[in-house]
Amino acid sequence: MSKAFTKENDADDDDDGAAGIPPLPAGGKNYITPQGYARLRDELLELMDVERPKVVEAVHWAAKNGDRSENGDYLYGKKRLREIDRRIRFLTKRLEVAEVTDPSVHHGRDQIFFGATVRYADETGDERELTIMGIDEAESAQGQVSWISPIARALLKAREGDVVKLATPGGVHEIEVLSVSYPPPSPAAG
Repeated sequence: MSKAFTKENDADDDDDGAAGIPPLPAGGKNYITPQGYARLRDELLELMDVERPKVVEAVHWAAKNGDRSENGDYLYGKKRLREIDRRIRFLTKRLEVAEVTDPSVHHGRDQIFFGATVRYADETGDERELTIMGIDEAESAQGQVSWISPIARALLKAREGDVVKLATPGGVHEIEVLSVSYPPPSPAAG
């Protein structure tokens, strides 16, 4: 078969759209906070309404400049267009199956659910804090973990004062839940 009829890269069409983001659990839900949903939706709209049209225009301009095989603007533009389209497909799919869950409904509770900020102590007494977020919004650099992460799964449904077992590659460790908090409900828009 001619190279012209093969995919450039089999991974080009897998729609993983965001390197490093784990796939959704089979049959699971895609829990996400209202703020996380809004960020993904805003990114999707920015790609569709602003960035993609600019790249299409640049590719159109570059295509008029002759030999496309050696035209860097054209080749880069086509590559960027594929990246944008892949990200658009990824975001569309994730938003379609997203289950927006507002953690503020649990404000004042001491049990751990999605959206909780948990302070805990490990066996050595070191204290840490994390917030349980959606797969598509958790940023470990900001102390956020995905609700499907091992530590989040160990903590879910526990309460302040509980000691839970956390299975790690280094063995099973006990962690004590010191505090649980949720964001306060936002004032009703008038």
